[in-house]
Amino acid sequence: MHASFVPPRQVKIGDAAAFVGTTPRAIRHYHAVGLLPEPERGGDGRRRYGYDDLVRLLWIRRMADAGIALEDIRDATADESHDRAGGTDVAHVLERLEQSLAAQQAELRHRRTAVRRMRAEGSRLGLLSDFVARRLQDLPDGSLRQADLDSLLVTERVFGPLGAAVQAGRFIALATHPDLRERSDRVDAAEEALDDAVAVDDPRVAQVAAERHAFEEALHARIEDSGLARDDDALFDAWEALHPAPAPGPGAMSAAAALGKLPHDLSPARLRCMELAAELDAQEPRKSKEPQEP
Repeated sequence: MHASFVPPRQVKIGDAAAFVGTTPRAIRHYHAVGLLPEPERGGDGRRRYGYDDLVRLLWIRRMADAGIALEDIRDATADESHDRAGGTDVAHVLERLEQSLAAQQAELRHRRTAVRRMRAEGSRLGLLSDFVARRLQDLPDGSLRQADLDSLLVTERVFGPLGAAVQAGRFIALATHPDLRERSDRVDAAEEALDDAVAVDDPRVAQVAAERHAFEEALHARIEDSGLARDDDALFDAWEALHPAPAPGPGAMSAAAALGKLPHDLSPARLRCMELAAELDAQEPRKSKEPQEP
């Protein structure tokens, strides 16, 4: 046959959908999401699609059938220049789509690795970032308490992985020095006893503040002696190497904003105890050696 196919100059949406192998509803959705420009309407007020519109619909359908999301197709074509015929440079679009899919694939690998690690850890340790978890990886199983891991999870949300990794040194010291852990438990219990029934000027408030201050001095000295403080310096170097130009990520929250959203259930007496302990800490510089318990 020598007859050539001469398509009509413009067709209605139903004919365009039938030719492409889709539905009028799908084409209207392409318009709504900005994937396909709205065509001119005829004298009857109905959309009319030309040859270039049908070609664009065809390659949209081909890419969609290949599993490419419509949003990705739209984003890849949003800023593309058009050639003389008014069509989009499909090769350039596909290049951008490949880059987008590669980035998504990398993100999926990252998520899968995170989920796999959470399953392997079998505890809250798996919920922490790799940067924090690596500092805790040499500790024996069960040496960290659930409350320790919960505190690290909150710290990472407020101050980021670096802040939580630094705080991890505290829990490493407690996990590897039973005497410090027992002393910490005693101070914690004394603070918890400062409930709403205790007045802020009760002598126990100042006594517990002094105990907290003395314990923090002892803990700091043990951290210094064990070399954990030097590990903190290495953490800063490692963090800077991984993040040479840090920038807030999507949904990032400032420390002040995050702390303001944390629920606090502390009695006035306990808050006063914390203030007194902070004042003692500011008055007395930390010692290089652990102070003797009275």
